[in-house]
Amino acid sequence: MASQTDKSLLSAELEEEDDEEFRQLLLQATQKIQSAMPSVRDSKPIQPQPGFCIKTHAGSQEKVFVNICRSLHIPAPPDLSHQELECLIESDSASSFRIPMSLGEPHAELDNSGNGCIAYDVVINSGFFSKVEADPFFKEFFITVALEGLADKYKMDVNHPGWRILKNRKFMGSISGQTIRTKSSPVIQEMDFSSPVLPKFTILAEPAGGSPEFLLAEIHLPRVVSSAGGSSWLLQ
Repeated sequence: MASQTDKSLLSAELEEEDDEEFRQLLLQATQKIQSAMPSVRDSKPIQPQPGFCIKTHAGSQEKVFVNICRSLHIPAPPDLSHQELECLIESDSASSFRIPMSLGEPHAELDNSGNGCIAYDVVINSGFFSKVEADPFFKEFFITVALEGLADKYKMDVNHPGWRILKNRKFMGSISGQTIRTKSSPVIQEMDFSSPVLPKFTILAEPAGGSPEFLLAEIHLPRVVSSAGGSSWLLQ
């Protein structure tokens, strides 16, 4: 008696083979695209230029010096006029205003009396530095923000009202080079090809009946942050 073959099971096996073949092709294409992309460094070293020096205290006794430095490699904040900044501070949106700055690590120095002290280097955009120097209101606002940033990052109690700008020196000790980020977090995160995760996809034939003229692949990309949650590719 001739053996009988369940055609539905055979059809399912063929569909699984087709899906697996497409997965492999999709993975190979993704790897080729990734390898062809030029490598972009996430950070780079800069050498800040001196600006002015602030003297304050951490707590009640410890002297703290803040070297305000400038660099063309730091992004500039939004360009606001004196009046616009005043309105912003008086509004409920003051906390939304961000000043890009690089907060350096603390370094031990000696003050004019030969006593030990701590110094920090804060780097801002060179153009914004010129604006700060030209407008006392902008300068006071920026110094307040910078001291708050240092206090938050290094968990120290900076004596905000007691700061003053040194008249006869632009920095305390030395100004070290810093490393800054050259790009923000990517909108599309890189895939880890050591354990690749294939996206979900659906293949549709157009037209549905007869011999299709092309295939439409709808690929779901849940990690892509955009107005649409997926992409469609035409496979001729």
